[in-house]
Amino acid sequence: MPAGRPTIYVDADACPVKGEVVRVAERHGLPVVFVSNGGLRPARDPLIRHVVVPGKADAADDWIVENGEAGDIAVTADVLLVARLVTKGLHVLGPTGRTFTPETIGMDVAMRNLKQDLRESGQIKGYNAGFTARDRSAFLQALEIAVRRALQPQ
Repeated sequence: MPAGRPTIYVDADACPVKGEVVRVAERHGLPVVFVSNGGLRPARDPLIRHVVVPGKADAADDWIVENGEAGDIAVTADVLLVARLVTKGLHVLGPTGRTFTPETIGMDVAMRNLKQDLRESGQIKGYNAGFTARDRSAFLQALEIAVRRALQPQ
């Protein structure tokens, strides 16, 4: 992996934008690490690495937190993982292009917990909106912005 360049970490098990991550990373010459509990198809590109962690809960999250550094980029839909990464100084975005920041993460965690409580009490159904072409486009734009920010000298 190139020294001094940000790495893109992907919480890969259910990530719908792996291909988009690879495209943007290749354009900028950035390393990508896909972290999952199951096997993924290996890549021939030396800048792309696959890490398979044990099947225990949060093993992929823990690995990303332990290995990610301030200035790196992470892609995940897991708000609790986002909270851990934002506090470390990573640029974090969701697969729909949503960018998470230290200023917004408190509300994001609170909303996640509220929705979980409402689902558990039966007051709302547990369905997420389907992933759309608009989400994919928003993600590509957000990742490009995150990469440019990560590449700026600090």
